[in-house]
Amino acid sequence: MINWGSFTPLTSLLGGVLIGVAAAVLLLGNGRIAGISGILGGLWSADRSDRLWRVAFVAGMLISPTVYGLFAILPEAVIDASIPTLIVSGLLVGLGTRYASGCTSGHGVCGLSRGSIRSLTATIAFMGAGFLTVFIVRHVLTGLSL
Repeated sequence: MINWGSFTPLTSLLGGVLIGVAAAVLLLGNGRIAGISGILGGLWSADRSDRLWRVAFVAGMLISPTVYGLFAILPEAVIDASIPTLIVSGLLVGLGTRYASGCTSGHGVCGLSRGSIRSLTATIAFMGAGFLTVFIVRHVLTGLSL
């Protein structure tokens, strides 16, 4: 069921454009891919000169919602999962990120825009796994007592 009250095509389009511009600026200006897992992972292993832009990128991601909140109402965050489910989910995402040598932003945004076949394969795999998981959880397991 679609929640039409949450349907926000213009702000979603603007957000997508901003993500694309940020990824392009990072690639053109710094020669780096805007893959969040690689940026975060590099914080601990990068040399000192490489660490500054990573810290700035992560700080921008953390500060942006606060700045947005100064001009608009932030949507309410609702989490319907238990803490153990969130922990297992986070670990599985982390495992998949390591296995795929990148995350959704690195492959889905940056890799696809560069025409990378590896990124296309990874994006098809994680999107397909996501679709399948949602289908199973919402339509197969619904009503089963586990």
